[in-house]
Amino acid sequence: MPTYKAPLRDMRFLINEVLDYPAHYARLSSGGEATPDMVEAILAGAATLCEEVLAPLNLSGDREGCHFKDGEVTTPAGFRDAYQKFVEGGWQGLSFPTKYGGHGLPTSMSVFKTEMMGAANWSFNMYPGLSLGCINTLLKYGTEAQKSLYLPALVSGEWTGTMCLTEAQCGTDLGQVTTRAEPRPDGSYAITGTKMFISAGEHDLAANIVHIVLARLSGAPAGTRGLSLFVVPKFFANEEGSLGRRNSVSCGAIEHKMGIRASPTAVLNFDTAVGQLIFEPNKGLEAMFTFMNTARLGIALQGIAHAEASFQGALAYARERRSMRALSGKKEPDSVADALIWHADVRRMLLTQKAIAEGGRAMIYAAAQTADIMFNAVLDEDRATQVEYDNLLGFYTPILKGFLTELGLEAANLGMQVFGGHGYIHEHGMEQMVRDARIATLYEGTTGIQALDLLGRKVLIGTRGKCVRDFTRLMLRFARPHLLAGGCLGAMARSTVKRAIEWNLLTLRIMSRAGRDRDLVGSASVDYLMYSGYVMMGYFWALQADKAYKYLSSGQGAESAAFYCAKIQTAEFYFDRLLPRADGHRRGALAPARSLMQMDNASFAFP
Repeated sequence: MPTYKAPLRDMRFLINEVLDYPAHYARLSSGGEATPDMVEAILAGAATLCEEVLAPLNLSGDREGCHFKDGEVTTPAGFRDAYQKFVEGGWQGLSFPTKYGGHGLPTSMSVFKTEMMGAANWSFNMYPGLSLGCINTLLKYGTEAQKSLYLPALVSGEWTGTMCLTEAQCGTDLGQVTTRAEPRPDGSYAITGTKMFISAGEHDLAANIVHIVLARLSGAPAGTRGLSLFVVPKFFANEEGSLGRRNSVSCGAIEHKMGIRASPTAVLNFDTAVGQLIFEPNKGLEAMFTFMNTARLGIALQGIAHAEASFQGALAYARERRSMRALSGKKEPDSVADALIWHADVRRMLLTQKAIAEGGRAMIYAAAQTADIMFNAVLDEDRATQVEYDNLLGFYTPILKGFLTELGLEAANLGMQVFGGHGYIHEHGMEQMVRDARIATLYEGTTGIQALDLLGRKVLIGTRGKCVRDFTRLMLRFARPHLLAGGCLGAMARSTVKRAIEWNLLTLRIMSRAGRDRDLVGSASVDYLMYSGYVMMGYFWALQADKAYKYLSSGQGAESAAFYCAKIQTAEFYFDRLLPRADGHRRGALAPARSLMQMDNASFAFP
């Protein structure tokens, strides 16, 4: 079984040297406590929790799974004790206001912690992970009474939260939601309906579960314009925080799933359950997007978590397993064969995993700085800054969620491939990573949905290409000083300029043709998203290479020369081997929709 080790050296490189988080935190009114010493202590503490408590439960939790009987869910052995340690450590409240019992640290601190938890044990991470969006939704849209009632226990982790959107007849198309909300004389609402695919919807880890539910008021407009949002607790809470009687919400079943088996995916039945309205009537979807964007960034982390965990397992195996001789001659003449790591194709797989994990980590950590500024603006009641950075985060989100989960699944598959036949066996832990990673491209909006959001809503309709122009300005600003440089950094800079121009031209070409070909956006969107992801990751690899060169030449970096050399070499690999994939996606995005749409539906198969 792979042994997870938190990649603290790479995390510190990004936090302290590439993205300069100390200066970033110093600019935030909420960043005063996030000193370098505090950040280091939190990284080390989270690493210990993940390595010593969560990772050892990953394989056993998958093997045992969750147990369902008479509406109750029992989690695998060890999970309750682990969750208690999580709560005692105060980890849930890391980035939430001190007013509700949190530590008041910037949002990015929670991102660092969540990445490690996800890589160590994604199933466990699902329990507190869904609570984050619940808390953010209540913080932004809840009444003062709702905040006082629910947030202290949610922030401490004593209670957990869910998001209840999906129903049997609708997944992404939430306009088909039929769950009803009827007003009660006391101002509350009776919620009736069935929700499915509710992650951690029922379990035995926490005393209470707070459900955030989309439902339709009587007489509300059809479609998404008629949806409202409600908070529905599993148990009613008294004003002093103690639990009262149970609400009429019950678990009807849990799904038998391909992966993340130690986390229950529940069917929840609301039978005139009592709930309270959040925000305004018929504006539930607007409020829910706070939850959705939080969840989507969390799922982007899943791609990186599985890439990192699979890379660690594959690297250890490739160093130990001996098979055949390297084509360039014996590398380990005293052994019966050379280690797998000497074979070029195995190195290709390992470097692909490493480039995905470390490049994706840089993308997410940069986006986390944007989230810090946005949430800080909320605290400062700076509406203009909040909107500006919320829009920027909205551009990042579909790329990170769609692109990084696709590459995370690729990395997990490569890890299993390095093991050969042993990778297919459960006890080695590699096939579990593939099964666990597979859901990431599906939930919180499939890759296709993310792609439509990026190209249709964010690029074409929302900004007319401005979001791409703004990001490519960063690329050009970075590349300009290095254009005449020799070596690989100069080559990366010139490639970065080429891709920045190309990304804008691609956007303009699609924009100019979309009005004449209504199916073009749908046919081009996934290729456009993947192209955008490869180009964006290229920029962040160039940033890392630039910093590595500077610290290598000055000798003033916190890391060894070997570390910085490896960074530069991985960046070279990315530009040589992975970035060229963008060319195929660009051509695919520009292909006419006709070849997709011309076939009659009946002609897809001839039984």
